[in-house]
Amino acid sequence: MLYDGTYRFLAQASAAMNERQFEVAHNKLRRAEMIISHLQASLDYENGGEIASRLYRIYVFCTRHLNQARINADPQQIDEVRQLLKTLRDAWAQVAGS
Repeated sequence: MLYDGTYRFLAQASAAMNERQFEVAHNKLRRAEMIISHLQASLDYENGGEIASRLYRIYVFCTRHLNQARINADPQQIDEVRQLLKTLRDAWAQVAGS
């Protein structure tokens, strides 16, 4: 559900940025970034091992990329993060379904 929320907020941020509604875009980006921060903080390195470390690096990348999107007013960078997180979400859904 966290990935779904992040995906939704990023879609809204991208649309707002495309429409040059920068305050709305910023607020939606903040909401997505808070979820990413929560996902990052909840990683269990003791039991998660290499997967936790890799997820940490992905979340750091996402946060940096979203900051760059904000600075550059580039909705494409938001969409790149959105697609990356969708891939992760789909992978987790597959694992949960098996």
